[in-house]
Amino acid sequence: MLEAYRQVMDTQKRTSGVDAATLGLRSVLVGSLPAALMTEDAPDRYTVEAVFSRRPEREEVAQILGSETRDVLASSGYPTVEVTVSDRRLEIANTNLEELRDGLARVLADRLSEISTVVRATREAAAARFEDAAASEHVRASAVTALAASVTFMTSGDTETVSASRQEGGR
Repeated sequence: MLEAYRQVMDTQKRTSGVDAATLGLRSVLVGSLPAALMTEDAPDRYTVEAVFSRRPEREEVAQILGSETRDVLASSGYPTVEVTVSDRRLEIANTNLEELRDGLARVLADRLSEISTVVRATREAAAARFEDAAASEHVRASAVTALAASVTFMTSGDTETVSASRQEGGR
């Protein structure tokens, strides 16, 4: 049972990128930016798409979209910024490139790093609990097997013969 769990976890690590570096952002997806940037018609705020360093795990996405991320953004001075996840992209709404350059990018990078650390620690703790439970189950199953093996189905006469031979051997 424990070996099967390890094989599943190893397969997940190879296919899902769990062993990859901490989740981060690589670059801005320039093609997603408004065409009017750096013109008189440029919007003050818009959505910027940034490419993740790897595909985020389900638990990471949940935390990125969670209230704690909104709280971090607000307490860091970005109360109107909103983030969503779209495949391998983080969509950062109500911002601009200057705001990202001047500090928002670092806030987001720190938050993603924190999320990765928490998710990794949670998974490691769950794996340790599973291994402990599997080891305890193995000990219990061995004890049950030993106890079951100690049961003998002898007739009363067989038992008396065994007791008599023990007494004779003991003299």
